[in-house]
Amino acid sequence: MAAFDNPEISTAEFAQFQKLIYRIAGISLADSKKVLLAGRLGRRLRHLNLPSFGDYFHLVSSGNEADELQTMVDLLTTNETYFFREEAHFDFLTKTIVANHPSGSPFNVWSAASSTGEEIYTISFVLADTLGIDAQWSVTGSDISTAVLSTAERGLYWLDRTRGLPQNYLRKYCLKGVRSQEGGFMIAPEIKRHTRFMQVNLNRTLPALGKFHVIFLRNVMIYFDAETKRQVVARLVEQLHPGGYFIVGHSESLNGLTDTLRSVKPTIYQLPT
Repeated sequence: MAAFDNPEISTAEFAQFQKLIYRIAGISLADSKKVLLAGRLGRRLRHLNLPSFGDYFHLVSSGNEADELQTMVDLLTTNETYFFREEAHFDFLTKTIVANHPSGSPFNVWSAASSTGEEIYTISFVLADTLGIDAQWSVTGSDISTAVLSTAERGLYWLDRTRGLPQNYLRKYCLKGVRSQEGGFMIAPEIKRHTRFMQVNLNRTLPALGKFHVIFLRNVMIYFDAETKRQVVARLVEQLHPGGYFIVGHSESLNGLTDTLRSVKPTIYQLPT
């Protein structure tokens, strides 16, 4: 019984999950992530009363359990995020991109790995402040995980998640939670009406999304191998307006991955007009 309470994963079983998550999401799960995978998926073994990771692998790879396969993807692709993460990007958005955008014309942004929504709403706060709450701007948030998208779309966060969020934005664009939501805050409706949410697998043909003036793809390519990065970047660049910007995380670079974009400054690239 102790073995069931604390399931162990063999090297061969871990290798099966490595191949599966790479095939589905393009994520190269390093050997060092074996303990992390066992911890996250071990809960599902206990919930489903399965004795081994091999049994769970057969379940999710059978083609008959789409919901459980999505649950597995959700558990293995969820990453930490917070409001105004890598703040210099939002300064550049305000002082360079928006400042040079034609006045009165629509402005569309895509947060392509939006996780639980902090990036989407950070962008929205900046655009509400710089373009105006009633201007024609929109922010599309997408992720492969339906669980994080549900959190993002709901727009309810606990006050301990305000790391990086200036108090003036909290006062202007958020509502204090009451009753069952006490201790939390809700993104205001006038912000949320500028947002939309979609499940998108960046490793597949993209759905009809429209064109964007800015694409944020931050802190996700570190999980891709070089060829997957090239393919993902090529797909996303097709969604940029000429002159549009492509922004990656501070630990990431597009060097050697594309010759379509020009480097403006580290982590910020532009599609020539």
